[in-house]
Amino acid sequence: MSAYLIGRITITDPARYREYTQLTPGIIARYGGRFIVRGGEVITLEGAPEHQRLVVVEFPNVAQAQAFYNSPEYRQAMAIRQSASEGHFVIVAGVAPETT
Repeated sequence: MSAYLIGRITITDPARYREYTQLTPGIIARYGGRFIVRGGEVITLEGAPEHQRLVVVEFPNVAQAQAFYNSPEYRQAMAIRQSASEGHFVIVAGVAPETT
């Protein structure tokens, strides 16, 4: 069952953050992940307006998402991200496909 890494990020140093965004696609792909959302327009339907950058990455399962997040390669990229932004990240399991 798919799993999703979801991030809400406030960028404090755009130039440094771009370094991070250049590193992550290859690392994510090595763990079977792919971007579903990577920034982009946000339309708030309820609640306070969303001003943070939103990122959603799909992985084959929770174990792969965790392996990515805890990998040595991502830990190096994460240090760059943390020096250029503040974020909140979660992993959530997707739902099983309905059977008919």
